[in-house]
Amino acid sequence: MSDGLLSSSSSALAQHNVFVYGSLLADEIVHVLLKRVPPSSPATLYGFHRFSIKGRVYPAILPVENKKVDGKVLLGITDPELDVLDTFEDVEYMRRPINVSLADGPEKLQAYTYVWKNKSDPDLYGDWDFEDWKKLHLKDFLEMTEGFMEELEQPESKPRVAINESFFQQGDSQVS
Repeated sequence: MSDGLLSSSSSALAQHNVFVYGSLLADEIVHVLLKRVPPSSPATLYGFHRFSIKGRVYPAILPVENKKVDGKVLLGITDPELDVLDTFEDVEYMRRPINVSLADGPEKLQAYTYVWKNKSDPDLYGDWDFEDWKKLHLKDFLEMTEGFMEELEQPESKPRVAINESFFQQGDSQVS
């Protein structure tokens, strides 16, 4: 019996690094998801591009030669927190290991990041800008994320994509 307790508690102590580049750059969003704001470090992911997505307020990254994505690495993410991030990122993204360059030195750090699954998605375009997103969408996205976490705690939770689409469609209909 103690072996089961030992293995389950040791998995909760596993530490992961996660490179974030979109809505998770906002500490407010991370705090709602993880119930804390973990330490982080500015970082750059080389060989990728951050795209805007038609009809969405969050970005996607895909490998693109000679491009780079600035973001940050969330440090010390536990297995349960990684599960929350996996669920939040949903089926549109694939978590994969990458090497990122830390802004404050030459060293690279192993981390996970969420890469857009559909490499030939016709809805990907241009660049995505975090500062514009904060001004235009942070408040609504924060509210949607709080709803996501409330839903996640329910026995039959909906995927984030469904929550996001219904939230922003509802918001659009209220504007008209």
